[in-house]
Amino acid sequence: MKQLSLRGQNVISGAVIGQAARDGCTEILIDGDAVVTSLALDSAAMAGIRLVREGDARRFDAPAGAFAAAGGPASPEVLFASAEARAAKDEIVAVGRKLWQRSYVDGNGGNISCRIGDKHVLCTPTLVSKGDLTPDDLCLVDLDGNQIAGRRKKTSEILLHLEIMKAQPKARACVHAHPPHATAYAITGMVPPVRVIPEAEIFVGYAAFAPYGTPGTADISRHVVELVADHNTILLGNHGVICWADTPLRAEWCIEILETYCQTLLIASQLNVPIKTIPSDKSAALLDTKRKLNLPDPRLSGRACDGEDLGSELTGITVCPGACAAGNGPCRLNGSCDCPRERTGTPVPKRASGESEALIGRIVDEVMKALGR
Repeated sequence: MKQLSLRGQNVISGAVIGQAARDGCTEILIDGDAVVTSLALDSAAMAGIRLVREGDARRFDAPAGAFAAAGGPASPEVLFASAEARAAKDEIVAVGRKLWQRSYVDGNGGNISCRIGDKHVLCTPTLVSKGDLTPDDLCLVDLDGNQIAGRRKKTSEILLHLEIMKAQPKARACVHAHPPHATAYAITGMVPPVRVIPEAEIFVGYAAFAPYGTPGTADISRHVVELVADHNTILLGNHGVICWADTPLRAEWCIEILETYCQTLLIASQLNVPIKTIPSDKSAALLDTKRKLNLPDPRLSGRACDGEDLGSELTGITVCPGACAAGNGPCRLNGSCDCPRERTGTPVPKRASGESEALIGRIVDEVMKALGR
């Protein structure tokens, strides 16, 4: 047996494990609180390397890879207590606290999930406020939704998360919440326009819309999975928002960005001046950045237009799902728009003319006189 000590290293990476395997190591000693990446766990399992934590006599610590392999030695309890799971649990708890502090969830609303290994997912429990979560509250389920570890009962909405992960390999984590301004769009069946704020363009882009489905049922999943190839952010009709990413924190970022964007649009629409759009040539540069970050967008896959007809000003702050980015009817690429309005945008209020303002002033004066003021 050739042993290697990595004591003092805070993070154990796949590259380190790969080099240890090439050097013929069969056992690696690590600190008790060291974080072992998913790639490192899988690499150790494939190479037959045992990871031994300081103070732990058991000679295994590669449960994600080992458990995923047929006949692997790790049990669900070992996976649930692994270094990878501990790191993911801490991140889920931190995300839950952010959601609650920002009023993106209320009561026991919202749920968070994070995939560990190939076949298992950590998730938040049902009936627990996201502001009160602790790592011990979390649950472990398989990809069919069967709970295999955790003292609390899993969230009833985990099936939606699992279907997203099955349909989109990049989705390693999902966050569902009810941010009020974004949910305002969701309950109207509308989505925000594109090409207004760079951060929203890059990290969210086209926000998709899925019709209402009863939470916790296959009905809601059926509509959502059709959208996740090109969208990481989906408005759920009469419900809220769900976002996916490679980590819970990054999925929560999408929630934040969408909510701030929707709020900003709503505020700007009250200023009585047109909302400017990002010029099309500048928008192309943002899409190129998005491509380099490997983020989804139907414009990158050719399944939605780039809003070349959008113009320099918005005609409204709402767009019907399936409509052109300009909000002026069906998109030439991504389907038809069945919005009942002739023009899908909610008009941005125009500044009143001097003549109109004078008329309004006279009306107010007459009303005040009639009231004896």
